[in-house]
Amino acid sequence: MDHGGNDTVIAAWLGNKTPAMWHEWVDRDDATLYVAVEFDQILGVAMVAHDGEVMLNYVSPDARWCGVSKALLAQMEAAARAAGLKHCTLSSTKTAHGFYEAAGYRPDTSVVDGCDRLMKNI
Repeated sequence: MDHGGNDTVIAAWLGNKTPAMWHEWVDRDDATLYVAVEFDQILGVAMVAHDGEVMLNYVSPDARWCGVSKALLAQMEAAARAAGLKHCTLSSTKTAHGFYEAAGYRPDTSVVDGCDRLMKNI
């Protein structure tokens, strides 16, 4: 749905999903990383920047529809609220758009960058 089977689009999306980039994400001091684990298995990872931008919210295909992504999102929003922020923002894939809308996210018309930008008042 998000890539239409287009190898170029898939390659562009996967371009920053490397071990080196993962280490950069983990080492950032301007964001917080969350990992959902059950019985020593990673079910999902999420990251929120200290300005309220949801940067990652990935869940293992085996854990989809089990509430993992919803729990990670709730944790990120709680952290943003605790930091005194008033909203969270994110760029959504087509696949995840409905999930974020159900969680209260709406189009962020303040940003026009060709992405599906969403915002939620928290």
